[in-house]
Amino acid sequence: MISISGYIPNRAEASGSYTAKVYTDSLNVRSEPSRDSSIVGGLKNGEIVTVSDEEYGWLRIKSDRVSGWVAGHYLKKVDGNVVTASATDQDDSVQNSSAAARATVLVDRLRLRAGAGLNHKILGYLTKGEAVTIIDNREGWVRVKTRDKQLGWVSDRYIAKGETQTAAVSSGKSKSLKGKVIVIDPGHGGDDPGMIGTTYKTIEKNLNLSTSFYLEDELRSRGARVLMTRTKNEEKPGLSDRVKISESAGADAFVSIHYNSSEKNTSGILTFYYSNTKDRPLARAIENRLADGIGLKSNGISYGNLHVLRENDTVSALIELGFLSNAKDESIVRGSSYQKIAAKAIANGLEDYFSR
Repeated sequence: MISISGYIPNRAEASGSYTAKVYTDSLNVRSEPSRDSSIVGGLKNGEIVTVSDEEYGWLRIKSDRVSGWVAGHYLKKVDGNVVTASATDQDDSVQNSSAAARATVLVDRLRLRAGAGLNHKILGYLTKGEAVTIIDNREGWVRVKTRDKQLGWVSDRYIAKGETQTAAVSSGKSKSLKGKVIVIDPGHGGDDPGMIGTTYKTIEKNLNLSTSFYLEDELRSRGARVLMTRTKNEEKPGLSDRVKISESAGADAFVSIHYNSSEKNTSGILTFYYSNTKDRPLARAIENRLADGIGLKSNGISYGNLHVLRENDTVSALIELGFLSNAKDESIVRGSSYQKIAAKAIANGLEDYFSR
């Protein structure tokens, strides 16, 4: 399963069951809400299921042939009662309504486009809490009218129907990660292994991915909505693709995970930023938590002219979590305990950043 499509699910409603649609080619159904639990079946792209519960980003689902738990970021809620669990072949267009509806923007910056799709021209941007009127609906996109009567299309993943959302969204910065959209970028992948450890031959791309999974779990447990730029070691999205995932998602933050190397006997952690105004506060917030003590010393923050930071409109940071060229560092970072502690520190840093 991959997350490169840029899909972010609507918020799950724990108060009652609802209908959702699968948005990945193949989705494992597990016995418990955990990646380590046994697989009891599978779902295919476009299948309709009933969701009855949520736990740390996992959803309890039931279809006409399987029930269990799935990763929530591969499902999208189906609005209304037209589509049911048995009506898998109905066209998305049956959900369209001729009646205009009010909605509220859920993300900090949402692109307003000339048509229903990412390939259409960007007309402008909407901001979190902004109220719009929905006047059309087409396969995951809605045509909206703003208060100043500007027309355009936005992805329906990043708006909430109903005017009651406005006060909650615009009441100020959240003091938690709940509802924040975070993109995690496990560096390298595919035929690019990254750095190779000089003592234990540790492959960086493997460490990047395992650490990113721990960070994903940590963020989801705090209510964040998480998107990964890759979920397998065989995957190698291009640098521009990683940026596109972040921007098309309207993400609140982008964090790239790496491990370092040097010809010198250098040790420790380093956090990079590109923009002083946009990125540096996030890098500092994360570094402050890493410097609290996670097993390796922090070397602070540093300017980095790196593509995934430089070309990214999203607030971004790239973290080097230790030197694979240093025997001591390599022996420490290989352990799951270090990676879990690092993930928790990064999550704390993100929480601090959004609580400013």
